[in-house]
Amino acid sequence: MKKALPVIVLLVVVAAVVVLAFVFRKRGQAEPTIAVIPKGMTHSFWMSVHDGADKAGKEFGYKIAWNGPIRERDVEGQSQIVEDFIQQGVAGVVLAPVDDGGLVPKVEQLAEKKIPCVIIDSGIKTDKYVSFVATDNYEGGRLAARRMGKILNGKGKVIVVKYQPNSDSTTARENGFIETIRKEFPDVKIVAAEYGEDTPETALARTEDMLTANSDLQGLFACNQSTSLGALQALKSRKRAEVKMIGFDADKALVGALKEGLIDSLVIQNPYKMGYEGVKTLVEHIRGRPVPKTMDTGAKLVTVESLNDREVKEALEPQLR
Repeated sequence: MKKALPVIVLLVVVAAVVVLAFVFRKRGQAEPTIAVIPKGMTHSFWMSVHDGADKAGKEFGYKIAWNGPIRERDVEGQSQIVEDFIQQGVAGVVLAPVDDGGLVPKVEQLAEKKIPCVIIDSGIKTDKYVSFVATDNYEGGRLAARRMGKILNGKGKVIVVKYQPNSDSTTARENGFIETIRKEFPDVKIVAAEYGEDTPETALARTEDMLTANSDLQGLFACNQSTSLGALQALKSRKRAEVKMIGFDADKALVGALKEGLIDSLVIQNPYKMGYEGVKTLVEHIRGRPVPKTMDTGAKLVTVESLNDREVKEALEPQLR
């Protein structure tokens, strides 16, 4: 027994060394990272995308590296962020391109370097990506047009506050609205449509110009969060309560205005789901599983009467925190 004791002690020591070596080796390994790059960093829409991406990252064992340009029109800045993540050797990229043409070189560079990329929110003019996870934006614009036709009883003058050129998502919404109005409501006339650009302040100025030029106006459609906020402020400042407004996207101010009757309705997306599904789809691809080339994360028209519907509340909750 005494002879066996040193052998047992030796085995225990060896086992302990092996376990400790394994633990320290695991600690030393870098956690796999997925880069998530939004169009911008300020609007609550992107904060909800971030929350969804983080949830998926934790669920599937990936670190989420979040970075995007301050202004949503900064093509060069977003391209540099993609380049930085390429140099860091991330496992994959989830990207909401600020420009449907300007980010093509970077997406194709990712493909060349075998770094998988999922596109979210807004499309891009290349097919060198794994999947496109986004709202059916044309349908969102169509929902707004049909609501406008209904509340105007099929007749009236309307303005459109567009976003900015080369933004695939908002262009699809604008086209969905304009084409549906012209096709289904020929007595509803779109008398002006101008770009509000990427901040509420610029959208406010453009909307005020259109309101000044069109005193006899019945309706207004704004196609994203920043243009909706700017248009809402313009209607308030010019005291144009008679103009029925339909906005796109949601935050506390827009939902508050909906409750007050300052906005007729909102077309809402599900940015939390977009962030979650974007990361999940990328992980599935990395793990060798088949993924769809496109995924519709849904759009819904919300009125004050439908605010308490279960599906609406679930979609709005992460956007209103």
